[in-house]
Amino acid sequence: MSTPHLPVVTDTLELYMAQINRFTLLSREEEVELALRYRRQGDLEAAHRLICANLRFVVKIAHEYRSYGMKVLDLIQEGNIGLMMAVKKFDPERGIRLISYAVWWIRAYINNFIVKSWSLVKIGTTQAQKKLFFKLNQTRNAIRRLTGGEDTGEIARELEVRDDEVEEMARRMAARDSSLDLELNEGENYTLMDSLADDRENQEDQLLLKEEDRILTGQVAAALQKLNDRERRIVHDRILQDHPRTLRELADDYGISRERVRQLEKNALAKLKGVLYPIAPA
Repeated sequence: MSTPHLPVVTDTLELYMAQINRFTLLSREEEVELALRYRRQGDLEAAHRLICANLRFVVKIAHEYRSYGMKVLDLIQEGNIGLMMAVKKFDPERGIRLISYAVWWIRAYINNFIVKSWSLVKIGTTQAQKKLFFKLNQTRNAIRRLTGGEDTGEIARELEVRDDEVEEMARRMAARDSSLDLELNEGENYTLMDSLADDRENQEDQLLLKEEDRILTGQVAAALQKLNDRERRIVHDRILQDHPRTLRELADDYGISRERVRQLEKNALAKLKGVLYPIAPA
């Protein structure tokens, strides 16, 4: 008898779902027993079973945040950390189910991840700003449905913030940063960096510029040899220095007037020009 071929799962999220769906849900009694074992005895196996049994709920919550443009698996990963923190803090003797308590931890970790990942500039540093970040679009859409338009003042009153805070958050959310390493299509090895035009000079142009610079440097050095020592020093100190000296400083060095230094500089430059740019015969 031939063995039937099982479908091959290639999607990462689909594969993850197939794995976590193998974990059975816990009854209230099983959950309480495991939670007490972990809380009283530090039984890590009990904590592991509590976490695995609730992983599918994290996926469900993570999908609620897909509109923010994040990878679902990243949201799930952050939500799983929140679930682990919930298991660590959970008190089964309070009479509530673990997931009812954990949902707040899961959402908190996903919310923080979205806010941190949204922009290089922090856009939600206070609890009020984080609330505004997650409630702005929801409130804006609700008012738009009711009135057919958008009223910043109405949104601000509904969210109990100032008008300028609504406007500032709207601008930041509209201009989200993107990493140059971000894949344009998830799973494909093609990023924003690959789509940018390379405006650097090609190697041939760079080599040509270096050769021209080498030739010019040689010509200037040869031209300077046509000057006497005083002219050469004046040109060096007045033109070739990163921090040129003043006419007064050079005049004091040579015991001459500033006007004489200026004339020497002018004559030296004329000599250099004659060597570097000779007049072609008629």
